[in-house]
Amino acid sequence: MTDPVDTVPANGLRRSLFLCLALMAVGAMLLLVIFATEPTAEQETAVRQSAMPVDVIAPESGTFRPVIEALGSVRAAQDLELRSRVSGEVIQLSEQLVPGGFVRAGEILLRVDDADYRNQLLQRESDLLQAQAALELEQGRQAQAEREYRELQRGRDRDLAPDSKSLVLRQPQLRSAQAQVKAAEAAVAQAALDLERTVVRAPFDAQVLSRETNLGALVSPGEALAELVGLDHYWVEATVPLDQLRWLDFAADGEAEGSPVAIQHRAAWPANETRQGVLEQLVGELEGATRLARLLITVDDPLARAPAHAGQPSLIIGAFVESRIEGREISGTMKLPRATVRAGDTLWRMRDGALAIVPIEVVFEDQTHAYVRGDLSATDRVITTNIATVRDGIRLRLRSADGAVGTVSTVAGP
Repeated sequence: MTDPVDTVPANGLRRSLFLCLALMAVGAMLLLVIFATEPTAEQETAVRQSAMPVDVIAPESGTFRPVIEALGSVRAAQDLELRSRVSGEVIQLSEQLVPGGFVRAGEILLRVDDADYRNQLLQRESDLLQAQAALELEQGRQAQAEREYRELQRGRDRDLAPDSKSLVLRQPQLRSAQAQVKAAEAAVAQAALDLERTVVRAPFDAQVLSRETNLGALVSPGEALAELVGLDHYWVEATVPLDQLRWLDFAADGEAEGSPVAIQHRAAWPANETRQGVLEQLVGELEGATRLARLLITVDDPLARAPAHAGQPSLIIGAFVESRIEGREISGTMKLPRATVRAGDTLWRMRDGALAIVPIEVVFEDQTHAYVRGDLSATDRVITTNIATVRDGIRLRLRSADGAVGTVSTVAGP
């Protein structure tokens, strides 16, 4: 008779073996399915293009006027600190004598109490009358002395010594009286001048930047009253590298008109809004830190008050602006984007499907373009693409968006 205890382990072992076999069978079936559905590799029939794709541009030939860009600050061409010439109490102020106000040449800005100066003028005029009267009396005495001298000399062979004769004729007294008249006349002129200076007028058409006094204030000679700036024109002081000076014309040279300049103030003006100026002169000193040349640019009617400039933006003193200076004409050159000039002043040219490294002479460079001379024509194709491997003769092809042969671009820009 079989022991029931011995049959339990045997049945458990058979179940474990059966499960293992079942899992192995399922795994084998899955492998067969994977291998049956795996894609097969196919040989590609296309031939790899060995020529490198590049973009090219056609250079522009002709006569050009390059643009030199410079940063600068706006300055007043006429800047005056108005000061008092006399002392006294301010009794009148113009309504326009406020910061930002506009005044015309000759307009009264303020008055100082002139009572003392009118009295002083009357006193000096009185002194002059007395001096003139004294001169007339002395002239009468001198005429009488001359008659007496002639009577005295009748019948005498010898004349008096010059010194004695001068005393007898009262010539020193006459000269003294004449000097007193001149001194009195000068005192009257000075008193009249002081009286006139109690009225302070604008020396030119100006804008008031500041006022340093008020109604009722006591001023003294030399005391600041206001600061004025002229309205005729402003200066823009800009800086450029020294090697760019030879391309500029200055109005102060007298040989030609100054180079035209377009002024732009991006922080305050609408986009593309500019004011026109003229390159006036070269300041005879380099800028301290950068060692750049300093230029003065003149902008007429900077506040756009004249009808000819109506609607144009106004310049602000102290503002930093951009200046685009039109340089002298450059002839016999080709114009290209600056990025096409490679190391060692060379260009990469595509000709007959191959690369050629062309040495050039860079005549001038502005912010966007280079003006060059060399073995180059307007029909050449200058490569704009950066190439990893650069040597003469490597194969090239034009690239376009769809991979086909592209067209040659032309140089863009002013």
